[in-house]
Amino acid sequence: MSELLNFFGTTGIAQFEWSFLIMILVGLFFVYLGIAKDYEPLLLVPIGFGIILGNLPGTQNYGVYATGSVMNQLYYGVKFGVYPPLIFLGIGAMTDFSTLIANPKLILLGAAAQFGIFATFIGAIYLGFSVTEAGAIGIIGGADGPTSIFLSTKLAPHLVGPIAIAAYSYMALVPVIQPPIIKLLITKKERVIRMKTPRIVTKREKILFPIVGCLITIIIAPGSSALLGMLFFGNLLKESGLTDRLAKTASNALIDIVTIILGLCVGASTQADVFLKLTSIQIFVLGALSFGVATASGLLFAKFMNLFLKEKINPMIGASGVSAVPDSARVVHVVGRKYDKNNFLLMHAMAPNVAGVIGSAVAAGVLLGILGQ
Repeated sequence: MSELLNFFGTTGIAQFEWSFLIMILVGLFFVYLGIAKDYEPLLLVPIGFGIILGNLPGTQNYGVYATGSVMNQLYYGVKFGVYPPLIFLGIGAMTDFSTLIANPKLILLGAAAQFGIFATFIGAIYLGFSVTEAGAIGIIGGADGPTSIFLSTKLAPHLVGPIAIAAYSYMALVPVIQPPIIKLLITKKERVIRMKTPRIVTKREKILFPIVGCLITIIIAPGSSALLGMLFFGNLLKESGLTDRLAKTASNALIDIVTIILGLCVGASTQADVFLKLTSIQIFVLGALSFGVATASGLLFAKFMNLFLKEKINPMIGASGVSAVPDSARVVHVVGRKYDKNNFLLMHAMAPNVAGVIGSAVAAGVLLGILGQ
């Protein structure tokens, strides 16, 4: 009987707490959104399952915070910012920068959308977070999960879980969040503006872009070298035409493996005793506001640009200035076709969308350079 009681004491039933149940329900909700609603299933399913795994009663001694455990070893890549640059390598290898090269003024929309980062930074300071914590939280406004993880590991390691979950959650909810903001700020007349087909970009331009882009952006923000260096390196592998095997590996097998491990570890890091705090709720609220501000900033700046352009741009593409690639560009395209079935905005929206990836990484480098001293 004593052995039976000892065994029972080691089971999850004996170690059950209601806080675990709350987090397990959150994990199930993420899995539901990914599978039933098709909201970024490649992200939400691993993260949701990780939340469940990290909050099963009795597993805390074997989780990501237990030194020497298997999950702790996998979490190394999150804790020390190893996984985000590998994700950026894959993104670079699968991204076509042609539309941005053909219409470089659209990079301004990607820059304008980063206003959400600095608005969130100010909001976090107002709520009582430290300057470094506010910097880590602010990057959520860029709607870039890997960048959020990378910066938070450097500035506020204790907030990696809530920041990562918030960033990925709002990335997945782009189809829900952005359309109402677009309809609020963009008139019906503006929504049907058609843009000319971008010019054909030469192979030489495509090869030079990652080299020149790497030089310029990293000189401006050296702190972003790990992210932007890998992004442009991956794109060079793609565009050179001689390293197809490497580009395919980076854009398929490598990024898939890293996404699985990253999502699972980020989810597992949300243990109830770490995650269920007032700070987590505040981070989620700030994240929602920052994403709205970033979307609105891109839209309003596009309208401002039209005041000076002879060939008007459809201001809806300003919403894709956030770096949720390619979902934000796809949302703009879908919304545009509701008002004109023959208006194809996807190629145009991809320009500020990829500019947003670069912009959020540059912003992270600037914050790291200033606050990480």
